[in-house]
Amino acid sequence: MSATTATPGSLRPGRVTMLDPRNNSLNLVRLVLAALVLVSHAYPIAGAGGGPGFAGEHLGGWAVIGFFAISGYLITGSRLRTTFTEYLGHRVARIFPAFLACLVVVAFGFAPVAYRIERGTLEGFLTTANTPLNYVLANAGLRMSDYSVAGTLADVPHAGAWNGSLWTLYFEFLCYLVVGVAACAAVTRRSPLVLGAMFLLSVAAHVADGRVLQLFGGNTDAHWLFKLLPYFLGGAIVYMLRERIPLVWQVALPAAAVVGVAVWLAPSWGGQLTAPLVAVVLLWVGRVVPSPAWFQRNDVSYGLYVYAFPCQQMATLLGAGALGVAGHVAVTLPPALALAAASWFWLERPVMRATRAASAGRTRQTAAQVDAAPTSPAPDATAVRAQAG
Repeated sequence: MSATTATPGSLRPGRVTMLDPRNNSLNLVRLVLAALVLVSHAYPIAGAGGGPGFAGEHLGGWAVIGFFAISGYLITGSRLRTTFTEYLGHRVARIFPAFLACLVVVAFGFAPVAYRIERGTLEGFLTTANTPLNYVLANAGLRMSDYSVAGTLADVPHAGAWNGSLWTLYFEFLCYLVVGVAACAAVTRRSPLVLGAMFLLSVAAHVADGRVLQLFGGNTDAHWLFKLLPYFLGGAIVYMLRERIPLVWQVALPAAAVVGVAVWLAPSWGGQLTAPLVAVVLLWVGRVVPSPAWFQRNDVSYGLYVYAFPCQQMATLLGAGALGVAGHVAVTLPPALALAAASWFWLERPVMRATRAASAGRTRQTAAQVDAAPTSPAPDATAVRAQAG
């Protein structure tokens, strides 16, 4: 029996049911998570309160947690298959082009329309703080420092912020770097113990949030990093143990129950402590839920995540808040999906294909150089023993 199948009732490590990297519904799962972020944001953007939540975390927060857990699993696999340079290039190509394009679309697409609606003219748009050019430049490094453009969105319920979703990308990229650097050590590639120790340290840092903030001079980036990093590392651990963890309901449902109880008993850190189980549940869903082939080939979840918020703010400016939360979601989801599809087909996928092709070309070139190198004669065995002894 192969390692990717399991007989009913047989959950021994040699017969685990693994996630098929080519036939799963993780793209669909992530699209649903992005849609849940949109739904969660619809409440404050439409002026309908904070929206649903559980254990002190709103719906969108749990969706982001899901993103980090899945990312930790997938990104660790990517890191172990590539050199650090290739890995970093792939991560930059995946995150930055669509992110920068979104900044430009907001600054020079959404914002001038809003400025014209609010002021009846475009005069002064390019020079009113925060200027559109500065919006792009100030945020181009992935860390969001200013969410406003030219004083627009001053009178909507969630005033002044064009994209309240982008801030998480900075911390996701930091997680990429953490795993990327850790995997430079051979022991990290061979054993889950290193990532396991890092996971426990990240949970401890989150639990000791106040003291950690003091060590970082009150920099709240430390708070958010150690809140989200355990989920990413939880997914990473599951990847390292993927041949030992059966993704079957007999494991996933108890895992979900443990997470629920932990979060209920310890809302501030129960989720972080059980992060590997969060990943197990989501990966199980990704294995057992059927996905249309189109979603397996195309991933529009990132585009939906980055474009949903500006679409929602524009809709509110145009009066969609009067439609209620359900109506607001109904009128904002289609344009956000359209922008997400455009981002995927016209930018994200071409850039990733070009990056992979460049990496493959370098690999072939290196292999050719190795094949062409002169072969040294085998050393004399007696001389080798003499040097060693």
